[in-house]
Amino acid sequence: MSWTQVFAYLRSSGFERWAEQLEQESSDWLIHHGDYNRWSAALEALPEINRPNFHFDRAEVTIEGHCDELRNLEQTLKQLIPWRKGPYRIADIGVDCEWRSDFKWDRVRPHLSSLKNARILDVGCGNGYHCWRMLAESPEFVLGIEPSVLFNMQFQALQRYIQREDIGLLPIGVEALPEKLELFDNVFSMGILYHRKSPIDHLYQLKDCLVSGGELCLETLVIEGGAGQVLVPPDRYARMRNVWFIPSVAELVIWLQRCGFGEIRVVDESTTTLDEQRVTDWMQFESLQQCLDPDNPGLTVEGLPAPRRAVVLARKPRN
Repeated sequence: MSWTQVFAYLRSSGFERWAEQLEQESSDWLIHHGDYNRWSAALEALPEINRPNFHFDRAEVTIEGHCDELRNLEQTLKQLIPWRKGPYRIADIGVDCEWRSDFKWDRVRPHLSSLKNARILDVGCGNGYHCWRMLAESPEFVLGIEPSVLFNMQFQALQRYIQREDIGLLPIGVEALPEKLELFDNVFSMGILYHRKSPIDHLYQLKDCLVSGGELCLETLVIEGGAGQVLVPPDRYARMRNVWFIPSVAELVIWLQRCGFGEIRVVDESTTTLDEQRVTDWMQFESLQQCLDPDNPGLTVEGLPAPRRAVVLARKPRN
């Protein structure tokens, strides 16, 4: 496992002390997980793809090329199940992930400012699907952060073939970022806010990562309603224990205003469908369908409003 390109980029950007700290900590990353050795062996066993060619502007992030061991490739990639964000196509193997994350990207991308030459941070990026998609926009550098060991391994499986130096994924959470970082032109937090016990603190953390005038893309669960309305699940939400606050769109805008963001735009609201999130051969555990009331799909199994999501863009004011 190597994060050399990330450390080098941070040093070249004037963050030598942070790069040194991360480099010292990296010897302890990932190895604490009980499945690390098994997943690491899977990475080592990935067969070669001859003359790989890459496409980041497609729904399936694609690695084209001939592989003499297709069955081995598929079996090895399936050692990294569950694959939650995607889809991918690696040689002739389609990795049909739980989430059709391209649906979300199609809702987000038309509304973003240009990502060309931008420094981008994707918080809680999973295996990096959206980070790969961002490469089609010719950014300067894309950094994902994701604590999950498995999702980092999935990213490394792709990077084994792609070997790009303008993208990296660190196995850390947002709380590990330096205060007042002010490094990124664009920050993405998609599917994270409702997992935070303190959503206001999370918004301040995101703001601290942005340069003056930088753009935040916030995608999160919302409920219908007006200002002041927030759903606080008494226990689980759609079988998830770690869902804390789900605001109305109007209340979410107020939160962003209170945190000092400007130019706030709600660019999309949509109900999550069974086409977008579902069980597949690559994610065989329960998914959205198993989390909805079978007699009323407008409710979760707990009797709460079914998942509805919004995309909100906002800017950090210029100095």
